[in-house]
Amino acid sequence: MTDPVVDHYAGSDDLTSSIAAALDAAGIEREGMTTAVLPPVDEFHIRGRAATVEIIEALKVDASSRVLDIGSGLGGPARTIAEVADAHVTGVDLTPAFAATASDLSVWTGLSSRTTFLVGDATALEFPDGHFDAALTVHVGMNVADKAAMYREAHRVLKPRGRFVVYDVLQGEGGEVNYPVPWARSSSTSFLATRAEMTEFLRGAGFAVLDAIDSSAESLAWFEAMAARLAASGPPPVTFAAFLGGDFREMARNQVTNLRDHRIETVTFVCEA
Repeated sequence: MTDPVVDHYAGSDDLTSSIAAALDAAGIEREGMTTAVLPPVDEFHIRGRAATVEIIEALKVDASSRVLDIGSGLGGPARTIAEVADAHVTGVDLTPAFAATASDLSVWTGLSSRTTFLVGDATALEFPDGHFDAALTVHVGMNVADKAAMYREAHRVLKPRGRFVVYDVLQGEGGEVNYPVPWARSSSTSFLATRAEMTEFLRGAGFAVLDAIDSSAESLAWFEAMAARLAASGPPPVTFAAFLGGDFREMARNQVTNLRDHRIETVTFVCEA
């Protein structure tokens, strides 16, 4: 039996070929491609690359840093960190198709020497204690029931005083979430925590929570701007629909409604081991 979360994200049997075909149709050369082409598909989180740049600033990493991206997806944040901070980033994701495609996209963008992508479980990481200088997780906890285990593992593999940044969608005060959404088609694979619960999980894992930054208003504005761009000029060559399928538009509409109704909120936690 396959994992239902993996099934949700599996999409095409060959994501690399699907993305390549979309780029070819748009006349975009893959050899020497810049990372700027890929955020509509590989920065699979609210506010996209702009949010990743904020995370980089909070991580305080440089060329000497080894960084772990827990739940790395198609590798957009990992590549952005490698490109902007010159750090080496190891990404771990439960979905094999994501890890394989992330590796291919790093080859296309010339970042394969600074990024590595593996299949793995966020709640049981296969790395030794104190292996990484910093870690992040972006829009992952919504699919993880045992958040306490995930954050304990993150703490374990970090060096003392290593930074850990969590950017996630949380349960808001406006009621139950409208489904489908990008991370789940029903509540069966959705495990949202409140801000208070997140703080308790992180502190329970051994982290000091240095800051908690609410970006919900910016997230709503980002979705509204995306809708305006789509109405004006149509979708970009590749989008999240490559792996989420035909109901992606409904998911996006529900995200806007959920944010407007305060059913969800987006918060970044900056922590230290």
